[in-house]
Formats: sequence, structure tokens, C-alpha cells
Amino acid sequence: MSRTSSRIIIFDTTLRDGEQSPGATLKTQEKIKIAQALELLGVDVIEAGFPVSSPGDFKAVQTISKKLKNPIVCAFARGVEKDIKIAWQAIKEARHPRIHVVISTSKLHLKYQLRKTQEEVLKLINKSIKQAKSYTDDVEFSPMDATRTDFKFLCKTLDTALKSGATTLNIPDTVGYALPWEMDKLIKDIKKTVKGIDKAILSVHCHDDLGLAVANSLIAVKAGVKQVECTVNGIGERAGNAALEEIAMLLKARKKDLKLESGINTTKIYPTSQLVSKLTGMMIQPNKAIVGRNAFAHASGIHQDGYLKNEKTYQIMQSSDIGLKSSKIVLGARSGKHALRYRLNLLNFSPSEKKLEQIYKKFLKIADKKRIVTNKDLIFIMKD
Repeated sequence: MSRTSSRIIIFDTTLRDGEQSPGATLKTQEKIKIAQALELLGVDVIEAGFPVSSPGDFKAVQTISKKLKNPIVCAFARGVEKDIKIAWQAIKEARHPRIHVVISTSKLHLKYQLRKTQEEVLKLINKSIKQAKSYTDDVEFSPMDATRTDFKFLCKTLDTALKSGATTLNIPDTVGYALPWEMDKLIKDIKKTVKGIDKAILSVHCHDDLGLAVANSLIAVKAGVKQVECTVNGIGERAGNAALEEIAMLLKARKKDLKLESGINTTKIYPTSQLVSKLTGMMIQPNKAIVGRNAFAHASGIHQDGYLKNEKTYQIMQSSDIGLKSSKIVLGARSGKHALRYRLNLLNFSPSEKKLEQIYKKFLKIADKKRIVTNKDLIFIMKD
């Protein structure tokens, strides 16, 4: 998989972290459908699941590994011998297999979750990475809760993983705690402190508890990160993860300024988003960036007038960029005559200016009673 220095690796964890959303559990065939859609989308790495967690997840990861041709297929594992062994058994038939080893590192996690000392954790990292490395050359390491981990110890964990054979080092903002300038400093300080880190791919995995997942991912990329971990529609634990569609369109819409790009086929974003929403049962909020139903819809008369004269006045992206046929002009009480004429023309009506005035008065009476005026309403007006 050849990449330029400006190429950002998109690591999708919809099938692992995304599926951890309450109520979003997927059946094997549903996971396969999403994995195939992600391949068409152009995702570089697909974290297919957590094989040791259940026989069903093992089967799904194994089947996905056999079916996909282009992406790296990644299996999640804790720093547990059985986890890593089962992860490898699930992905060993993949064309490009990766094992992702995750071990907690913050004082809070060490005390209440792992119940281990820092020294014990360093030994565990060394042992776990070496075990994963015995199965595949492609091994990723994540120090869980990295953004709340003591910096010196964090660097020791990364150094240990690197020396043990890890090829990707991921910095997770596990609880969405970091502020963008903190993330910027953290990545830059890690690059300065950990010797030989340029030999590995530096990655970031941001959660959205404070609504900063995409911002933190972007600032990390500008600081030198080469891989971004994200999910379709931003689904995941609690408030979710950085949204893949937002990352991809940021890189596309602001390419000249960011001087970065991804391999995502953005015209597949909308159908993939709809598929994930349908299969997980997680509805997309109307005002969700990029894929919400209002993202390319215009309801204000001022906006509609400007948009109809020149799309760029109120729209920084083309709807076709994400696989939508067109933007929407939504007619309501705040719509103007320009938008009304536009919609009437689509219905093959061409009223004169005088007639339009009469039609508009009737239109406003309906609009004051209804949230949205439909084509049926307009046809009724015209017949009347």
C-alpha cells in the first residue's frame, strides 16, 4: 500500500469500538456487509472485532479476513496471552493481518483496573508485543488512557513497545479528555522524546465525550500523526469516536490548506453511513455534519435565494461529493418566492410574477400551519 508523506491512513473501528455502542450489536452477516462497504469506501485498516469476546465475533472476524482483498484486517486484543492467540487464529488467513494490543497505562487504570505496578505493565507490554510479533509483522500497540497517563511513563511504554516490535503506536484519548492544544503538545513531545519513533506509524484514537474527537484528531495529524482511528457516523462507546466522514471531508474540502489527503472514495460516504445506521439501529441526528439529513438542506429564504444563485454562497461542499444526488430546498414558513418558484418549476409549473404573488400568499397560509410544505401541497395550491 504505497503512500505519499501527505497521505493519512484511515483506520476504521466501526466493527469493534463502534459496535460497543449500547444496543448496536451486529450479527455476523451484518458485520460482513459493513466490512465490504468499508472496503469499497477505501478504508486502509478495518478493525474487524474483538475475537476472544465471543464465538460470534471470532467467526465474523475470521470470515471478514477471508473475504477482503485490499484493506489491512485488524483484530483487537488485550495484553493477555489467550486474547492475542485467538486474535491471530481469527485473522491468520487475511491478506494483510494486524494484531492490535491494548494495555492500560494511566495511574487510575493501573490502580483500579489492571491492579499492576508500572514495572509490571512494562514487562506485560514487552511480553504481549513479542507474542503478537511471533504471529505477524504488523503489530499495533495502544497505551489505554494515554492522555491521562504520566508523560514519562507513557514514553516508557511506547519505547518498550517499539523495541519489542510494534510497527504502529497509537495514542488513545480513551475518555475524550484532551483539549486540542494539549493533544498538539503531547504528540510533539512524544516525537521529541521517544527515540526511533519515526520508524513506526504514529496513530491517534479520539473519543467525543467533550465534542472534540475530530478537532483532536485533526490537530494530532498536523502535529505529525499518520493514522487516524475513527468510525462511521462517529458511533462508539459513550459519546462515540471521531467520525470517519468528518475526517475524510475535512481532508477533501480543505486539502489546499491542510496539504493532506486520504484514500477515501467520498462518494461512498452517504450509502455507507445509511447502511451502518440501518444495521446498528442507531439513527443519525438531522444536524449531524456531512451525513445528517439537514447537512445539505436549505430552509431559510435568504439561504435558499443565495444557494439557488450560486451554491457556494451557503454550501462549502457538493452533495455529490458524499454520494447524494442533490441538495434539498426545504419549503416552510421562512422560505421566499425564489425557492417557491424553483420548486414549482421542478413540478413543471411556470407561473407569471403576478400569479406567483397569489400563489405565495396561499403558500404562506399552509406554511404557517405545517412545518414543511410538500409537493402535494404545492400541487393542491396550483389546482385551486
